[in-house]
Amino acid sequence: MFTFETSASGTLRSGKHAVIVAAVALLACVGAAPAADGPHLGQPISPADVAAWDISVGPDGVGLPPGSGTPAQGAVVYAQKCAACHGDKGEGKTNARLVGGQITGDGPVVKTVGSYWPYATTLFDYIRRAMPQNAPQSLSNDDVYAVSAYVLNLNGLLPADATLDAKSLAAIKMPNRDGFSGDPRPDVKNPACMSGC
Repeated sequence: MFTFETSASGTLRSGKHAVIVAAVALLACVGAAPAADGPHLGQPISPADVAAWDISVGPDGVGLPPGSGTPAQGAVVYAQKCAACHGDKGEGKTNARLVGGQITGDGPVVKTVGSYWPYATTLFDYIRRAMPQNAPQSLSNDDVYAVSAYVLNLNGLLPADATLDAKSLAAIKMPNRDGFSGDPRPDVKNPACMSGC
């Protein structure tokens, strides 16, 4: 329960009262109709600004930028930017593990790039968008191709002497590509794909 006192000048004194008065004033402002031409918040976004954030890469490689990299180049970048979290050869702790793993058979499920991911292009997209964790989007396209090449090589999916670019990355068939099906829930309207997916 709030209590209020009136001062000799007729003003109310109470810390709680001041909060209530401020809240009522704020609600009155929020409830007021905006100017006829809008609330004047923010600024329009230009197509160039949108393009800087529209960096998605599709499973088929659509959206991959120019550039290239090799596993050897990737090993250098990986050692500098990735090994602290993912281990020397991608064998970090469960959530940061990139190499090995299994999704079937005896033992716990360990989802890694090599054992679980359906598309190699997803690796590029994720590294470019979110890694390294302390400086996302700081790697050049060549660095991202190189780190992707290194991780794919560690998983036995790319030869050590290969050069990875948009065309060769999209051509890699991941071991678990056919291990997924669509969402069969009726509200999703995406029937399970059982063959030729």
